[in-house]
Amino acid sequence: MTDILLTEIDDRGVARVTMNRPAQRNAFNDALIAALAATFASLGRDPAVRVVLLTGAGPAFSAGADLDWMRAAAGYSAEQNHADALKLSEMLHSLDRCPKPTLALVQGAALGGGAGLVACADIAIAVRNARFGFTEVRLGLIPATISPYVLPRIGVSAARRYFLTGERFDAETARAMGLVHQTVGSEEDLESAGSQLVDALLAGAPGAQAAAKELIAEIAHRPPDAELRDDTAARIAARRASAEAREGMAAFFARRKPDWVIE
Repeated sequence: MTDILLTEIDDRGVARVTMNRPAQRNAFNDALIAALAATFASLGRDPAVRVVLLTGAGPAFSAGADLDWMRAAAGYSAEQNHADALKLSEMLHSLDRCPKPTLALVQGAALGGGAGLVACADIAIAVRNARFGFTEVRLGLIPATISPYVLPRIGVSAARRYFLTGERFDAETARAMGLVHQTVGSEEDLESAGSQLVDALLAGAPGAQAAAKELIAEIAHRPPDAELRDDTAARIAARRASAEAREGMAAFFARRKPDWVIE
């Protein structure tokens, strides 16, 4: 990995991915977007990885788009702009659809695309003094590439306010609208809360977690008609027949931990 993105994997399979442009408040440029996309894809394929933590070095999680990158994009042709925006969209998608549980630990600013990253993570915890915002309209832009991930998290009502005003808001407001799941008092508390959630995630069967993520992505907003009921019955039938389920049930009845739990 390049220095702008640091990846460490511990002996439990917990991968810590750190955006490492602290002087730029971890703002996106071409290189960081490409590194994030490649890393999420690689970790998703790695059978040794159980959980992915996403963090930002320095005082901010991510301030969104890098000013130099945006300045360069202003001179692009329509085709170049489309291709460039697709790279950001594909990076966000690679995090959203990563088959491993993902957890964002947020401090400082998470603005624009940085807030989009938070929305793509399965779980997000933020320090209470963190600041969020969909500030694109204040630059004459719109939060288009992040919208497929942000809207399901915050809902249409909140989007109609915050996408249009570009206001910044605090972590408690972000929690109330569903962008983050938990707030804590300090960065030390952030690490502690993250560790507790990692422990909870490591107690789950990795194959079942991947299947659960796929289930959520594929049935959200579908009506519970006969087709969906049959689909979900087929999914649980397949899991019941899996080696993980057999091990999980055997461990439960034997009053022992299943083999995916690392002591």
